[in-house]
Formats: sequence, structure tokens, C-alpha cells
Amino acid sequence: MTHLALLRGINVSGHKLIKMDDLKRCLEGVGFENVRTYIQSGNIFVNTHETDPGSVGETIQKAIVQSFGFEVPVFVVGKEDLEACVTRNLFLKEEGVDLKKLYVSFISIEAPENRIMQLNFNFIEPDKIQLDGRRIYLKYHSSPANTKLDNKWIEKSMNVLSTTRNWNTVTKLLTLF
Repeated sequence: MTHLALLRGINVSGHKLIKMDDLKRCLEGVGFENVRTYIQSGNIFVNTHETDPGSVGETIQKAIVQSFGFEVPVFVVGKEDLEACVTRNLFLKEEGVDLKKLYVSFISIEAPENRIMQLNFNFIEPDKIQLDGRRIYLKYHSSPANTKLDNKWIEKSMNVLSTTRNWNTVTKLLTLF
């Protein structure tokens, strides 16, 4: 079975540096097959007989700690999850939407409804979000560099872990499954 692992916070601003070739060898060393990476920001496809995404993520997390000496949150997504992600983004239905301003945050757990009701959406205006299970679709008014709507806000306000990918990366990853 093929799984997509999304690592959070590697190779960003000189922190938690992992070369993709080293990561590939590391994951092959713990039994994953057909390990493939896409760009340097921690998108890894692995094949395994393990069907539980949580177990796959745990194995990857432990292997990274052992090989590189630091912890990295790992989000494991299946092909069906990524297909649903691409088809359920309501921002795509808006006329003239700028795909360069669309992003997806993958979160560690489905945000509880009571937590969602407490969110201060005015704080992130004029940016917009759409919640969908363990995904949050983001539409930036100008750019992700000039926003309050970032991983820190998502994690703090929803009490989850999060990793974000731009829309181009999300759609490219789907074609690589």
C-alpha cells in the first residue's frame, strides 16, 4: 500500500535540515519500499504492507529521531484522502479564484465542533478558511507571507498539529500516487 507522509517544519530557514537522499535511505532502512520524495519540504511516498496511517507515521517519526536526532510531526495521507481534498475544496468553485493563493493545512485530528464554534474568524480577515475533517482549506487575500492565518494560529486556536502545502503541491502530489 502506498502512503504519502507530509513532514512539518523540515528544511525551513536552516532548521531541521534533512537531505532527501538521506531521508530516503533512512526510511528504506526501517523497511519501507519504493521510497520517493517530492521537493525538499518533506513530501515522501512509501510503500508498506501496513495499512494503518497512524502506524506508518509513528514508524517514520521514530526513524527520523534515530537518524537525525530531532522530532518532526508526520501526517500520513492516502490516495483517497488526497482525491477528496482536491474535489472538496469549495474555493475552487469561486469564479476567478487565484490558485496561487490557495493552500491546504493537514491537521492531526478532526477539529472538534465546539472548538470550531469558538474560533475568532475576524482575526484572520480578509483571509478565508474552510474546514473539512482533518483538512483546512486556506484562501489568502494577498499572500501567506502577510497573514495571521498560519500554522501557529491553526495549532493554537484548534489545539492540533498542522502542516501546510500550496495548492500546486497538493495537486502534483495526487498525480504522483
